[in-house]
Amino acid sequence: MKKRRITIKDVAKEAGLSTSAVSQILNGNTQRFSEQAIQKVHAAQERLNYVPDFFAQRMVTKKSHLIGVLVPDISNPFFAQLFLGIQDVLHAQGYVALLYNMEDDEQRESSSVADLIRRGVDGLIIASSAFSNQSIYAALQREKLPMLVMDQKNETDLVDAVQTDNFDGGRQVGLHLKKFGHRKVAVVLPENPTVNVRKRYEGLASIYGDDILRVTGALSVTGGQQAVKKIINSDVTAIFAINDLIAFGLYMGLKEAEKEIPADYSVVGYDDIDACKYVTPALTTIAQPTFELGQEAATMLLKRLSEPGREPEVKMLPVKLVQRFSVAPLK
Repeated sequence: MKKRRITIKDVAKEAGLSTSAVSQILNGNTQRFSEQAIQKVHAAQERLNYVPDFFAQRMVTKKSHLIGVLVPDISNPFFAQLFLGIQDVLHAQGYVALLYNMEDDEQRESSSVADLIRRGVDGLIIASSAFSNQSIYAALQREKLPMLVMDQKNETDLVDAVQTDNFDGGRQVGLHLKKFGHRKVAVVLPENPTVNVRKRYEGLASIYGDDILRVTGALSVTGGQQAVKKIINSDVTAIFAINDLIAFGLYMGLKEAEKEIPADYSVVGYDDIDACKYVTPALTTIAQPTFELGQEAATMLLKRLSEPGREPEVKMLPVKLVQRFSVAPLK
């Protein structure tokens, strides 16, 4: 014989309270209730092993407790760590993060956003370039879906954002290389950089001006490896990899070209993913507070959900240069 499913009415009877009171307490609306009543409900829930029906809850609260998270490349350890920070906060508040990997594919971004809207997510955290796609932005505005962007915000965007100081990161790279006597540097970055990548470049240019060789490369190990040929046929002595994966590709490509780091070329990365400590030589790079960045993003989005009418907010987190052994003085 099939066992009867425990319902919220059973919990209410066990706790000696009304079904409405139990529903509100289980949904986190506890302001009107005494601590004794709250404890009674949770004790009854535990004794009966009651699992809330999320579909039923959604009908009542109009909330799914689902948050969509869009990232460009989950194989990049930076985004994996970022997602862990987001999940850390959301899980503690009873939300579930739905992770979508974009792979720098505009069509996939568009279909993923549409899918998240169909699933009834309460909000979006956008760490991919999706926000720069005007058709996607328009769809999100039509749905009045709360969203937070990370590092892709332009000055005119009326949405919440959490960012790191990309301009200062690029500037710190420039000052570091200049201190070691390097007069001309190369920078490896995509042909059409996103807002955050462009600001890193602008930070470097604030120190080096026109003495920069701009080399096109994807944000990947392959992108760095393929950039080497153009670099070694130039007169640069130092290279700024716009992320750490590009830097690892430079390591491979320079080794294949029988060039040494830092004897022949100094290299600086960006992100400070764990592997930076383990390559040889250990990579000098710009460290971002990645886990904290994810936590802050989730916290800000939840704040937006509870206070939908407040003004858009932007938070900027600092970055710092981590000096290791991939930069040497120019001989």
